[in-house]
Amino acid sequence: MRSLVFFSKGLLIKISSYCFYSVGTKPSTLLRAVFKSNHAFGLRSVHSVSVKTMSGDDVLSGLDETQIKLMQEECILVDEQDKNIGSASKKACHLLENINKGMLHRAFSVFLFNTKGELLLQQRSDAKITFPGHFTNTCCSHPLNFPAELDESSAMGVKRAVQRKLNHELGIRPEQVPLDKIHYLTRILYKADNVPHDGKWGEHEIDYICFFQGDVDVQPNENEVKSYRYVDKKTLNDLVESSKTNGILLTPWFKLIVKTFLFKWWDHLDDVKSVEDQATIHNML
Repeated sequence: MRSLVFFSKGLLIKISSYCFYSVGTKPSTLLRAVFKSNHAFGLRSVHSVSVKTMSGDDVLSGLDETQIKLMQEECILVDEQDKNIGSASKKACHLLENINKGMLHRAFSVFLFNTKGELLLQQRSDAKITFPGHFTNTCCSHPLNFPAELDESSAMGVKRAVQRKLNHELGIRPEQVPLDKIHYLTRILYKADNVPHDGKWGEHEIDYICFFQGDVDVQPNENEVKSYRYVDKKTLNDLVESSKTNGILLTPWFKLIVKTFLFKWWDHLDDVKSVEDQATIHNML
C-alpha cells in the first residue's frame, strides 16, 4: 500500500493510500477515524472553518447561517420529462415532505478533469445541510430561476450554472472553464434521503451530467468544500469499492454515476461527443 503525507498545522505525517487537501486546520471526524483504523486519507490544511448558526425557521434552526441563506435561491421545477413547470426555493425543493409529494427540480453534476486525465473530487463541507462531509464529483448544484440559467438551448442555462458554481465552491475562475468547452452528456432522474438520516431533507432531481477538461486553479470556499484532490481511474475505483468497509461517505448521485456510466465516459475524454445521449433521461429511481 502506498504511503503519502498528511499536512495539518505544519505537522507532517505519513499515512496510507490517498491524499486529500483539507480546507480546515482541524483533522475532520473522518480523519480521526483514519488514525484509529489506518484508513486511506491524508488532508492538507488550507484554513479554518467557522460554522455560524441562526434560528427562526424550526427546520433550519441550528444550521449554518450561510447555507440557510442559500436555501432562499429559486430552483427550477420540472416534470419527469424535464419540462419547466415553475420554481420553488431551494429549501422547498429539498424538504422530504415536498419530495414525497412529487416535487422535482433541475440540477447538474460536473466532472472536471485536468490535462493528465485525472478527475477532481471534493468532499462537501460539514456546514452543508444535505450530505455534509460526503465525497462527490467536482461540483453538484442547480441552475436557478432567472433568464440566463433558464436558457434551454444547448443546455446553455445549465452550463452557465456550472461556471457560476465552480467559481463559488472551488474558486475556479469563469475564464478557465469557457462555456463552449463544457460538454453536456446526458441526464439522470434519481431520488435520495439525506445522510445522516434526519427525516427532513432529501434530493429528487433531474441531473444534467457535464464534463470539462482543462487545468484550473482551485481556491476552495471553506463553507462549501472540506477537502479535494485529483484521482485517476484506479484510485477512484478503489475508493468507491472500499467505501462501505472503510466508512467513506459518498453522495448517492455520485455513486450511481460511477457505477453506471463514469468509467465508460472517462475512456472517451478525447472524444466526449461520442458518448453524448442528450435525448435520454435515465430513470434511476
